[in-house]
Amino acid sequence: MYILKNAKIIAMDKDLEREFIGDVAVEGREIKAVGKDLRYDGAQEYDLTGMTLIPGIVDAHCHIGLFEDGMGFEGNDGNEMSSTSTPEMRAIDAINPFDRCFDEAMCGGITTCVTGPGSANVVGGTFVAIKTHGKDVEDMVLRYPVGMKAAFGENPKRVYHNQKMIYTRMQTAAILRKTLTKAIEYQKKIENAGDDDTKLPEKDLAMEAMLPVIRRELPLKIHAHRADDILTALRIAREFKIRITLDHCTEGYLIPDLLKQGIEDTGAGIIIGPLLSDRSKIELRNQSFTAPAKLYENGIEFAMMTDHPVIPEQYIPVCAGIAVREGLPEYEALKSITINAAKIVGVDDRIGSITVGKDADIAVFNGDPLETRTRCVMTVINGEICHNEL
Repeated sequence: MYILKNAKIIAMDKDLEREFIGDVAVEGREIKAVGKDLRYDGAQEYDLTGMTLIPGIVDAHCHIGLFEDGMGFEGNDGNEMSSTSTPEMRAIDAINPFDRCFDEAMCGGITTCVTGPGSANVVGGTFVAIKTHGKDVEDMVLRYPVGMKAAFGENPKRVYHNQKMIYTRMQTAAILRKTLTKAIEYQKKIENAGDDDTKLPEKDLAMEAMLPVIRRELPLKIHAHRADDILTALRIAREFKIRITLDHCTEGYLIPDLLKQGIEDTGAGIIIGPLLSDRSKIELRNQSFTAPAKLYENGIEFAMMTDHPVIPEQYIPVCAGIAVREGLPEYEALKSITINAAKIVGVDDRIGSITVGKDADIAVFNGDPLETRTRCVMTVINGEICHNEL
């Protein structure tokens, strides 16, 4: 056991003060206590006077470990472009824990990344919530799966138009509908078989992967930038009564009323970003750092993402900080990379706040976490001090 003492704690726990000077006790992999003047016999103490302690940062959408830095084709395992729909692809089968970016993320205070396939395919495969410290993917997994990747917009068209497979957004939507319909039919065959194994359909790994989606156990994690793509995603969610998250949601701030109605109808989670990037394609022409503030002003809860490697993982606090400069309250910016991200991904029972019983995932900074001059001086993951500059 050890105690992190005298820090300015921003706990992201609604039952605690928003900010206070206090202590956090860690035992094993969990947070044991949060309060003031904590004392335990035999516990090692770390004096964090002048430091800011927050929950470990959560990136709700990235591709860390699948698109490796400095590796080119050999390290590119994020898009299986042999078919327009590949739900059977599993991120955990391609993640390289020795990607140097995991260490850079961990040293920046990012303790959990939600990573998975890219957006070449209409249906790309499953995402995983993974801790940023470890050598074996299975040991690093926080929860798997957490979402099934789907993509609208330019990317599927760009990848497959030369193969005469996708020319239009109509075809993209049709492929998704066909995949969902096929999964529903597969489920019916299983149900109709009852206890008679001889009547079960031949096992189809793609359809097996889609069953949690049509059962509402797993959200579609939908890549959508343009407003019309966002609305198409919501239309299909209503049509098939499935759960979704809207990832990127670049033009969501242009349609706040429609977006709010869509969230009310479907329960969609909103994950915005990457914001600290160029407008590299037409569907990014309305990308704006004012988007987070505008969503907040309209009562829309959201998380932020890096889309790593588009933005290196460790710079997600910089993105949140620039959003503050453009009008987003600082506390809301911190929520978007901690508790909001954890909630939207469905892992807030384990991470996202400094709460007794949750995983001891903690980031300590020598100043305001959203200031570019501030350093992460300590990172704790599953109770282990993985990074310490003190």
